[in-house]
Amino acid sequence: MPEDILKQTIIDIIYHEVAVTGKPVLCIVDDTISSHTKPSSKALHPIGDAYFHQSLLKRKQDYGHQAAAIILSCNGLVLNYAIIMYNKSKSKIDIVRGIAQELPVPPVISYFLCDSWYTTGKLSDAFIKKGFYTIGALKTNRIIFPCGIKQGTSGFALYIHKEDTSLVTVGNRKFYIYQYEGKLNGIDNAVVLISYPENAFHNTKALHAFVCTDVSLTTEEIPAVYVKRWSIELFFRQSKEKPAINKYQIRSPQGIHRYWLIMSLVHLLCCTKTGELCPFEGGYACFQSKIQKERITYIYQCGANHCPLDAILDLVA
Repeated sequence: MPEDILKQTIIDIIYHEVAVTGKPVLCIVDDTISSHTKPSSKALHPIGDAYFHQSLLKRKQDYGHQAAAIILSCNGLVLNYAIIMYNKSKSKIDIVRGIAQELPVPPVISYFLCDSWYTTGKLSDAFIKKGFYTIGALKTNRIIFPCGIKQGTSGFALYIHKEDTSLVTVGNRKFYIYQYEGKLNGIDNAVVLISYPENAFHNTKALHAFVCTDVSLTTEEIPAVYVKRWSIELFFRQSKEKPAINKYQIRSPQGIHRYWLIMSLVHLLCCTKTGELCPFEGGYACFQSKIQKERITYIYQCGANHCPLDAILDLVA
């Protein structure tokens, strides 16, 4: 199957990078919506498997296809392992758990990075069996058990004092971070980081929480790993701006699946170029430049050979 060949190629590239650098594999998961116009009730051939989905970006229901994407990354190299349509026949949790089960065990400690939707005990267990600890965002109403007392994370955060926290720099911003280690709802033992921006301590709207099942990592190391999850957001933006994942007019689910597979292949080609690993933007620009040069060369040769104008216009049509 072409999909299996593509997956194996990506695994070979990423795990080779692990062997060379000793850096961890990052399995990054998130979902996005390919928006479409809702068809009228009289439409004879509506787009298959399109539904209303809650869009966090638009903060409202959005009609279209929701796709769960799985990125494998190592040492700055980011490749799209799979993009799977969520059509409500199978939960997103089960989709990602299936991906965890098919991944090979990396030779070094590695991490599964996700947002709060995927920080479940079911996924944490599935990934730890394959050598991946979980680092993910946590909903602030998630139940934790400090000193054996059951309470929501946001409620517990109100009792935290600045002297109980560490001031940690993440990127170019600073945060007051409190570290709790113990049980939380669905996970037997993990580190929970409760975080406020430096200038918004005890501001409930600025509160963020994160969970890490690798309890050996420090308060500084956990955010440093988690920020690498941003690469999947860049992948979504690139996929919508370049291969136009949100502008296709294909109606059948099978056709859409094939289009997404081709898009993943294009992403791989741009990131690997001619055997040289590079960011997607660099590879995409390189291929665009080559295509433009080939067109100009062809037009020049047509002129030199006195080809008719129609033959040249067919190229740019």
